[in-house]
Amino acid sequence: MTRVMMVVLFASQAFAADPAAPKLRLVKAREVKSSSKETVTGQLFPSRMLPLGFEVGGRLAVSRVKKGDFVRAGQALGSLDTEIADAQVLQAEAGVAQAEAVAGLALDVASRNQKLKAEGSVSDVQNRQADVSAKQAQAGLALAKAQLAQAQAGRRRHDLRALFSGTVIDAPDTVGGMVGPGNPVYVIMQLDPLIAKVTIPEDLRAAITPGLKVRAEAVGGAAATDDASVKVVIPSADPQTRRVPVEVTVPNPKGEFVANTLARVVFPVGEARNAYVITSTAMSTTGGDHVYAVLADGTLKKVYVTVIERRSGEFVVSAATTLDQIVDYPTSALVEGAKVTQR
Repeated sequence: MTRVMMVVLFASQAFAADPAAPKLRLVKAREVKSSSKETVTGQLFPSRMLPLGFEVGGRLAVSRVKKGDFVRAGQALGSLDTEIADAQVLQAEAGVAQAEAVAGLALDVASRNQKLKAEGSVSDVQNRQADVSAKQAQAGLALAKAQLAQAQAGRRRHDLRALFSGTVIDAPDTVGGMVGPGNPVYVIMQLDPLIAKVTIPEDLRAAITPGLKVRAEAVGGAAATDDASVKVVIPSADPQTRRVPVEVTVPNPKGEFVANTLARVVFPVGEARNAYVITSTAMSTTGGDHVYAVLADGTLKKVYVTVIERRSGEFVVSAATTLDQIVDYPTSALVEGAKVTQR
């Protein structure tokens, strides 16, 4: 909300004659477009959450992040001890080298036998045997290469990386312990944006569509934004409540909203109309919601208002009279029609 300028005023007729007359403060009512609202409460969820574990078992050798750290997609999180995996890779590489030598020799023999058969120096059976031996050697080489690829893949799985950017919610406090395959070791949440999951009455479903701008407010906190938007309206009502689930995207660039807490979502559901944003301290409720406005001629007028929306420290109201300057902290001593002047 735009900071309003507070001006100190005093009444020139009702209070000017009395040196002890109370001083008045005026605030400016801000004109806005508003509509009927539907306010619902739901829970804020991370837009993405993923428990991450190693695909292979082993001893945790290094943890590169701690709880609360922000990580980027692809950033290393931790590593298992690789002594055995490195040895397996070396063994597989040696197997490939041996298979390549055997395959090379077998291909050479088969090639020479092919030439000798054409000259009539070897029999057809000998030529076929050499050809089969060459193909077996090539198959052995392919198998050795597959075993090397498997060993290298197993080695790579000793390093764990983040799949998306987010905040580390859980991480090991110490290293050296054994980790089982598939057991969660780290938990990462994407906290910007958050997703508010709420429900709405069935008769409002037609008025609430994906992309609709809404207001989101933290329950029990000061965080609020008017840039939230409807992500999806689920086309299936809850069987118990008959209310329609809605997911709302809540921007959270500064981390003001907290995941897994409650939030209020305010949906506009009617035609936009003229309204005013006033500070909550300018409202008086005795005898009905009203404010004291200062008219163009400097006199006070009691104006009844209808509250459209209640926000933190301010109200959105409608009034039959145009509001500009209104009295902040009105008291029972105010008299409608009293003349006020600006000090």
